[in-house]
Amino acid sequence: MEKLRNTVYYSDNQLKNWIENESLNETLATKADAIRRNIYGDDVYIRGLIEFSNYCKNDCFYCGIRKSNKNVKRYRLTPKKILECTDIGYKLGFRTYVMQSGEDTYYRDDMIVKIIETVKNKHPDTAITLSMGEKSYESYKRFYEAGADRYLLREETSDREHYNKLHPSFMSFDNRRESLWQLKEIGYQVGGGFMVDSPYQSTENLIEDLRFLQELEPDMIGIGPYLTSKDTPFSNFPDGSFKKTLRLVSILRILFPYALIPATTALGTINPLGREMGLKAGANVLMPNLSPIMYRKDYQLYDNKICTGDEAAECKACLSLRVDKSGYKIVCDKGDVITRQKDF
Repeated sequence: MEKLRNTVYYSDNQLKNWIENESLNETLATKADAIRRNIYGDDVYIRGLIEFSNYCKNDCFYCGIRKSNKNVKRYRLTPKKILECTDIGYKLGFRTYVMQSGEDTYYRDDMIVKIIETVKNKHPDTAITLSMGEKSYESYKRFYEAGADRYLLREETSDREHYNKLHPSFMSFDNRRESLWQLKEIGYQVGGGFMVDSPYQSTENLIEDLRFLQELEPDMIGIGPYLTSKDTPFSNFPDGSFKKTLRLVSILRILFPYALIPATTALGTINPLGREMGLKAGANVLMPNLSPIMYRKDYQLYDNKICTGDEAAECKACLSLRVDKSGYKIVCDKGDVITRQKDF
């Protein structure tokens, strides 16, 4: 496993230069791509994203589905509809599902456990990733024991003061971080991550984010540019830098050679070729949308989100062609992080 961890120490000054120097995009991408090819080859893993609820009890100042946003058309998928999405995804070749929602208290633990168990009984060769926000240790454990494999919980920022500027007072910086450690303790493949150029963010904040991730050693790391939502307190802040986000994708690959790093929807939203460029910068995961088409436009974390129509999971052949042209190939399997694979 040590072979898959970068033992080279990069100083804060080195990281600062990489983050801020716009002339380094190509250099960093070349280095990052060589690292990912050495470990993962040209494989790109796909995850079928199921956004099953846009209700949320939280009020994050940057998020389009925050509870105070009265302009959101709210929806919830029934367990039956969620299972239909997994069946459709299986026929399309997906072997990992990402079940994502706002922090919606409607879905009791028993409901989530039943969904997980049903999917795993019907499709035992699949992996289930949950992304439902902060839960209790007991809930995390129940989901894991039911068959959930992975959990995505982006910390968004690793600086307490910055966190407090992005969230209302009832949300807890400490609880967010503790949740990540609990998920690791239970045995999940854990995913963290952060926004790039979120309001009030400094380069020093980003370096803190990288240092925290080095401490956490997550299996998955998801980042994207901050993108504005018109119905939030931050509606007047500009979108994050596309080029800086690409540099940070490359930096993550250099610091975390083994990690599963998605070329996120946010990258594709800010630039039509954003996901392809993300792959070239070191990413190796894509997450097409399996949610019912009629609801995709309502899961708007930020404005102008792509993949709200027919383009997403149903067009896997088109996506494969785009990936092939970028010099990679889509692989239809669970796509575990390399350190978790049985033959390692």
